[in-house]
Amino acid sequence: MNDENKLSVALVSLLKGVVTRDENEARWQAVLSTESRLRDHAAILGLNLVVDAEEGYAFFRQQDNETEEIPRLISRRPLSYPVTLVLALLRRKLAEHDAASGEVRLIVDLEEMVDAVRTFLPEGATEARVTDQIGGYLKKVAELGFVRFLTTDPNKFEVRRIIKAFVDAQWLQELEEQMREHAQGAKGADPQDTGAEDDDA
Repeated sequence: MNDENKLSVALVSLLKGVVTRDENEARWQAVLSTESRLRDHAAILGLNLVVDAEEGYAFFRQQDNETEEIPRLISRRPLSYPVTLVLALLRRKLAEHDAASGEVRLIVDLEEMVDAVRTFLPEGATEARVTDQIGGYLKKVAELGFVRFLTTDPNKFEVRRIIKAFVDAQWLQELEEQMREHAQGAKGADPQDTGAEDDDA
């Protein structure tokens, strides 16, 4: 593959979504080998190229420039409270995993996630309903690309490391404050907008 083809492959792949080393080595190498040119092309479109060579992922992020009249290429959508909560708990699990284990992959069982989330959900729901609800939230998180269900066991999923690029320490701290307030005074409510947003290509 010549350099122009590599650039085309990398650019189109990134415009379609996240490129990861573990999913497609050829596309990942195309991104790394054309990184400088990709940044130039991205800037023209009002995008920034984010590459984490250590963790093995790359994606385009919309530039925050309110003064320029450039249409957004990547739409921004508010996340519901439950989905935001799941993201925060998964990010915290990944941080704990990295601090305590030498394993790169974090595999989580659905039942373990149900136990972690249930205290923040309205009381009175049956066990089956709670499990179904949390399973639905996890499917949404999977659609966003932050987890991947195992083909060998549908009740287990891998937390993808790209979550670190979207859920940073400040975001997590602010959300945990909201979680405490929610647990104390609004446990029966289900707010649909926590202020968290997802950039969706």
